[in-house]
Amino acid sequence: MGKEHILIVDDEADILEMIRYNLVREGYRVSCSLSGEEAVNIVKDRSPDLILLDLMLPGLNGFDVCKLLKNNSRTAAIPIIMLTARGEETDIVTGLELGADDYMVKPFSPKVLLARIRTVLRRQRPGGTKEGGPVRIHHITIFPERFEVRVDDETVDLTATEFHILSFLARHPGWVFTRSQIIDAVKGTDYPVTDRSVDVQIVGLRKKMKSAGLLIETVRGVGYRFRETLCPEEEN
Repeated sequence: MGKEHILIVDDEADILEMIRYNLVREGYRVSCSLSGEEAVNIVKDRSPDLILLDLMLPGLNGFDVCKLLKNNSRTAAIPIIMLTARGEETDIVTGLELGADDYMVKPFSPKVLLARIRTVLRRQRPGGTKEGGPVRIHHITIFPERFEVRVDDETVDLTATEFHILSFLARHPGWVFTRSQIIDAVKGTDYPVTDRSVDVQIVGLRKKMKSAGLLIETVRGVGYRFRETLCPEEEN
């Protein structure tokens, strides 16, 4: 059972109660808020381990709340999963670029939401994969300290940028990242780059990795992610 503290922010009382019920049943400690302003105050007082944040809020909307929290050094590390009723690509991209860790479109399955929550919280806990340690996923092994990538025990020759992009995506399987987030993680926020240059690097990665390149998935209108699973026929 999880014992983390989760803040739910949603102005629809029935949805809020549904989420609260499922989280409590799983053993989480839960706080609830019907507005963005109240949510910000709760975060300052109680510092939750994760925030489920609706976008369509009266007054201070979800984007505003996310921006305020991510721009504050005291609250920037708190993971946020955004909940949206619309699901337009522009909303998703904006949320991710503001620093949200994940998003879900309403209506959603409580089981899927719980799985997303566990994944985000697992990334936050100490004892996970260290930045300098090897990453092993599917039939790929990445050795950061040696700048080496092996697929099926064969070394893949990558440029430094290709290596860093692959390493970043592989450390967060299933997570969707915008092109801007990828560049920030690989080169830093001041690195001048265009969306097109990220696409070119991804094309090069896929080509060099051959069939393993299928693991790098394009999420239309958003960016890229490293797939958590492959179909049996894709693994052959």
